[in-house]
This record gives sequence, structure tokens and C-alpha cells, in this order.
Amino acid sequence: MKIAVVGTGYVGLSISVLLAQHHEVVALDIIPEKVALINSKQSPIVDKEIESFLASKELNLLATTNTSQALTGADFVVVATPTNYDDVKN
Repeated sequence: MKIAVVGTGYVGLSISVLLAQHHEVVALDIIPEKVALINSKQSPIVDKEIESFLASKELNLLATTNTSQALTGADFVVVATPTNYDDVKN
């Protein structure tokens, strides 16, 4: 099963790493530096578990900035992007 995850912040990367243990996961982000880190099995965020999983687990995980590559053929799409929540306005 192919799963696309849009956004590689804490939520998106956590979901990607978890699901990539048993499924094909393509993580989409707009920041090329984050994509490069993930593809080199390094975490762009500080989190011991994510860092450990990327370094030691066999994951079916690819990060990309290419929307078509991420979404084409995906069985599921998870959107994990910032909401810019404002507690004063909302």
C-alpha cells in the first residue's frame, strides 16, 4: 500500500516513520533540506525515537518535494501541515 504524507514536521515525520515499517511511504515537503536529511536517514527535528528509527529500522520511506511523485498512485494521503492556530482569533 502506498501512503503519501504531506508535511514532515513532528506529526508528519512521526506518522511517516511509523507507517514506513510496513507500507510504502512517500513524504512530501516544500523544504529541500528537510527532504535531503530524511533521505539520508537523518531527522530534521530533534526526537530520540524518530532519530533511532531512521538510523536503525528498515523503512520503506522516500521524501520528496515533487507533489506528483508523492501523490500519484497513493492509496491514502495524510495531510500533516501547520494550522497556524491563533488562540486569540479562534
